[in-house]
Amino acid sequence: MAGILDSVNQRTQLVGQNRLELLLFKLVGRQRFGINVFKVREVMPCPKLTLLPKQDKFVKGVAHIRGQTISVIDLSKATGGPEIVPDENAFVIIAEYNRSVQGFLVGGVERIINIRWQDIMPPPEGAGKSSYLTAVTEIDNEMVSILDVEKILNEINPVSTDLSEDVVDSSVGESMGDRVIMIADDSTVARNQVKRALEPLGLKMLLAKNGQDALDQLNAIAEGCASIDEKVALLISDIEMPEMDGYTLTAEIKSNEQLRKMPVILHTSLSGVFNNAMVEKVGAEDFIPKFHPDELATAVKKWLKVDELN
Repeated sequence: MAGILDSVNQRTQLVGQNRLELLLFKLVGRQRFGINVFKVREVMPCPKLTLLPKQDKFVKGVAHIRGQTISVIDLSKATGGPEIVPDENAFVIIAEYNRSVQGFLVGGVERIINIRWQDIMPPPEGAGKSSYLTAVTEIDNEMVSILDVEKILNEINPVSTDLSEDVVDSSVGESMGDRVIMIADDSTVARNQVKRALEPLGLKMLLAKNGQDALDQLNAIAEGCASIDEKVALLISDIEMPEMDGYTLTAEIKSNEQLRKMPVILHTSLSGVFNNAMVEKVGAEDFIPKFHPDELATAVKKWLKVDELN
């Protein structure tokens, strides 16, 4: 298992091809789950955990790993399942989300699989608002679930969506007239975080649940328009999304004469230096790591002003 991520640098070639690699793991029982390899720093047998006073009920303890103290979250308990026993079969997945590093305690780790985003589907309609899934797929004739980690982390440590006073400016929305901005993200929690953060700018917002949904909506809106920016001034898009990822969505937009003038901000919990190269490759105007409301709002104001000048 120590070498499972050794070739991660080679996997950057998948980005922009609407493909990804999932690390498959189990919690308690047979059900399999997946996490994007690009989120993963390291996979290791569960180390010794230290309990902290008044720690969150989903945090199993902290571990000292390579000079860093990392909270280890029981991923089964955090999603409403039974506790994971940190025995010889348990592993900790060290992952980076939203500019912070966490450890996820899992019942077992299997392997890495290469898959197309088209083969990853949104969760079933009946899953409801309480569902912790952002997507599902099928591997070896069995369902694999992709967890909404942003929702889990937000329940443990809620993210502030408040803007600083010097960033708030409702005149931004007033200057937009009837034009809207679109937010594309497969996580309901993440979509709502962005929406709440940008409301003080007075913007009208349109939501999309993944890249394909965003592209379909944009194409429908663009019918009869010389350019989409007559109606949609800006797109803020996540990168990891079922059916179509944010890189592919951006490439589709920039190759379409009706859509290409609309600025695209990629807003993602993915980390890594490859992002800057990929942003340039697919033609996005900006890249903002999740989640800092002031940075996002400042970037939105910047590109809306550029759009007005054009």
